[in-house]
Amino acid sequence: MNRKKKINQILSKKSKRAKSKKAFESGGCNKPRYISKAERAKMEAETEASEKTPTADSNEYH
Repeated sequence: MNRKKKINQILSKKSKRAKSKKAFESGGCNKPRYISKAERAKMEAETEASEKTPTADSNEYH
């Protein structure tokens, strides 16, 4: 009995792991991807740089 129980536990554990991995890969996970503090700072700097790009100044041609 114990041997059968142990085998069933192992098989059910493997199937649960496979199901969760499959759900995660297919986008079933609602948790957003973790973004580190350094990455957030880098992204913020990029957005600030793109906002500060020089635009055509109307006073330049007068």
